[in-house]
Order: sequence, then structure tokens, then C-alpha cells
Amino acid sequence: MSHATTSNPHPDFKTVESSRPPAPPASFNVTQTTLPDWTFGSGANRPEPQSAHVSIDPYEPGRPAVFNYKLLISSIVPRPIAFLSTRSSDGSTNLAPFSYFNMVNHDPPLFVVGFASSIASAKDSLRNLLDSKECVINIISDSFVEAANSTSIDAPYGTSEWDVSGLTAEKCDVVKCPRVKEAIFSVEAKLDMLKEWESRVSGQKTGVMVVLEGVRFWVREDAINDDRNMVDPAILRPIGRMGGITYSRTNEAFELPRPKFEEDLGGHQGLEKIKNQK
Repeated sequence: MSHATTSNPHPDFKTVESSRPPAPPASFNVTQTTLPDWTFGSGANRPEPQSAHVSIDPYEPGRPAVFNYKLLISSIVPRPIAFLSTRSSDGSTNLAPFSYFNMVNHDPPLFVVGFASSIASAKDSLRNLLDSKECVINIISDSFVEAANSTSIDAPYGTSEWDVSGLTAEKCDVVKCPRVKEAIFSVEAKLDMLKEWESRVSGQKTGVMVVLEGVRFWVREDAINDDRNMVDPAILRPIGRMGGITYSRTNEAFELPRPKFEEDLGGHQGLEKIKNQK
């Protein structure tokens, strides 16, 4: 199941969209942090209203599982999107976005993708992945987000998302399925392991997690540095998923060095000083 779409909350989306300001120009800005003069022990840099919190039991009697889905996709944000290209044993290909995705290791390069379905009810991407044991993870950029979103269409089996989107299928080095040529960064990957999950309420199989090992990286030449170890965020401009039908655009960032206990905090003496100030 792709998580890049959900029901449209607007009765006439295009009318609503036309009332909004246009997208900003293709730029990337690095700003200050919210509070550049923040010091150790200072707490939140912008205190929020101290409203009470509510406790929610995900397994509360009568609470539909979809409530947890909506809560989590609107809270665990922004989520990176795995734009998965897969290929079945008969040669048919599939392209779909999944936002239950992240990287979990670099040596070896490992990635995790979640599918909200059982193996028995697997849709094209998961079925192809289990069949061929390989895929390509493409990262979605602002420059082709509409085309990427179009691949989550509820097209009948056998329909080519490549044709629907107009994106370009490019041959890979190791895996048989194609990568998205328009993607600034792509990873050819092999299936390492999978686990199927059961609902704690119904006991039915409701989800599948796969771990994928990256076996080849593809980076557009103008986006990679000379050492080939850093992608320029101003060129990548990745798109993330929020809740509902909302996406996030990455065109602004700030930098924060990782502090050192002795040099920046002053070691245990500095820590005691902060504690005594409270």
C-alpha cells in the first residue's frame, strides 16, 4: 500500500489550490537557528502554551486502526519518501511512493520500507519485490513531485505508472528494474530480510517490513561533491510527507554543530554549574 495519498479533504481541490500563493522559486536558503544565543540548560528556545496532554491507548476498545494511522502520519513528519521501482519476473514494472521509509545503517547501506498490507494481499510493488528480491529507491525532488504523486493513482493491475507519470525509465547496473532518470539520487537495492506483522486487536496480518541493502548509488553529477560523499541539498530539494494529502518542501535549512562535553559544556564541572542554577 502506498502512503503518498489519502482522501481529498477539499470538495474542489483545484479551486482551493488556485487561491494559494504560487510555489517559491527554486532556491535553497540557510538561515540562523531560532535562538542563536541559546545556552546549555536554557530549555526550549520558544516556549509553547502549557496546555495539558492527553494519553491515547492505541489499543483502546472501539478505537479503529485508521485513527492510529491518521494520528501517526500527521505527527511523525516530515517523512522521507521511497519512490520504489520494481519489476516482476514476467518483466512488467511498477513505480509507487512509500513514506514508511528510512535508512537504518551505512555499512552495509541498509534501508527499511513498510507496506500496510499482508503478503497475501500484497499490491504490485511488494509482490514484485518479493518475486524479484530487488528494487530501486528513488528520492523525490521538487522538480518532479507532481509526476511522482501521479503514480499513486488507483490504476488497474497491469497499468504502467511510467506511462501515467511520463517519467523516464533508465537502465541500472546491478538490478533488472529501472531507476527514475529524473531522480537526483537513487539506490539500487536487494532484499535482505522481511517481517510480517499482525494486528494486536484482530490478529490478522496487517503489515510487512522489508530491509533492503543498497548495492549501487546513482547521483546526478551537478549534485555531488568532488569526494563523491555529499549531495547538495540545494539541488536535491527533497520532498517529504506530512499528514493527509500534504507534502513538505525542503528549501530552507540551518546548521548546528554537535556539542562536545568537555570543550563546549565544560565537562562535569560545567554540568554541575547548570544544575545549581535551576
